Amino acid sequence: MVHQMSNAFSFAHGEGDAYWFNGTLMEVKATGNETNGAFSLLEGLLPSGYETPLYAKTNEEDMFYVLEGEITFTVGEKMIKGIPGTFVYVPRHIKHKFKVEGSTPAKALFMFTPAGVEQFFIEMSVPADKYELPSEPMELDMEKFAAAGQKYGIENLG
Repeated sequence: MVHQMSNAFSFAHGEGDAYWFNGTLMEVKATGNETNGAFSLLEGLLPSGYETPLYAKTNEEDMFYVLEGEITFTVGEKMIKGIPGTFVYVPRHIKHKFKVEGSTPAKALFMFTPAGVEQFFIEMSVPADKYELPSEPMELDMEKFAAAGQKYGIENLG
């Protein structure tokens, strides 16, 4: 439930819309609708071993903040070990990826500016009925994934 306060708003833990995206849990904390397009914010719960493909974005800057666990980020040619409290900023057009290390899930904030790409995650997800990782493996429709990526300016580099 969004608590409106003269254009300000807040979400408590578990109050944002939750989605299962490719084996992860994504809670939408802010969309472009709430921020007048300035930014979007997602909180992700990621299973151990989860890894993204190498990608670049053309429409927005990516920011990551590790809350729990360990995530290795590859940004350009640089590797960054992300532990709780680590912040990573990735400008547009820079190739990057990340992988959850260790035997426990990781939790991170994903911020995008300007807003818009949060809709990619919503389109590619199914609503989560509880705030936990999906219990069943999720089959990713690669054709739909590629089309949605193109629509939102995400270039999959492998």
